[in-house]
Amino acid sequence: MAVYTYDTPERFVAGTVGQPGERTFYLQASAAGRVTSVVVEKFQVSLLAERIDELLDEVLRSTGGQGSVPAAAPVALTDDGLGWDGEDEQVVIEAQEETETPIEPLTEEVPEDGPGVLRVRLSPAAARAFSKRAIQIVGQGRPPCPLCGLPLDEEGHICPRQNGHRVSNA
Repeated sequence: MAVYTYDTPERFVAGTVGQPGERTFYLQASAAGRVTSVVVEKFQVSLLAERIDELLDEVLRSTGGQGSVPAAAPVALTDDGLGWDGEDEQVVIEAQEETETPIEPLTEEVPEDGPGVLRVRLSPAAARAFSKRAIQIVGQGRPPCPLCGLPLDEEGHICPRQNGHRVSNA
């Protein structure tokens, strides 16, 4: 199978098709007229968004706030339409086709009969923007947090604007 690599794509988004309760979730990368879409589960989009934020928060903490990692998603990069590469200061995301014999993440050589792989490298700012939008898509129909605008679940959520404190839904 092929590896579809996007190094700083023009777009990397999570999206849905269908009505709530019957939606199909996907990740989509595009650059230079090339588009790759991957169907994923709702929980995978949510988990990816959470892990991106955790990863960038850890990089932010470990660098003492110095470097290219923004504390929040830049408004200009909001796109309505996992690993950290310290050398290039990029987030690396890989989605692998479901298979009984998965390959090691970020492996350079994928066997001919191996799974299809989507590999995307994003700047920290673009990763924050992706994460914010992905959380909004997963939480469609839920009331927004009054502090950060992200959707609240039944109990509320851990608000990034409140240093990890839980914001209630009441």
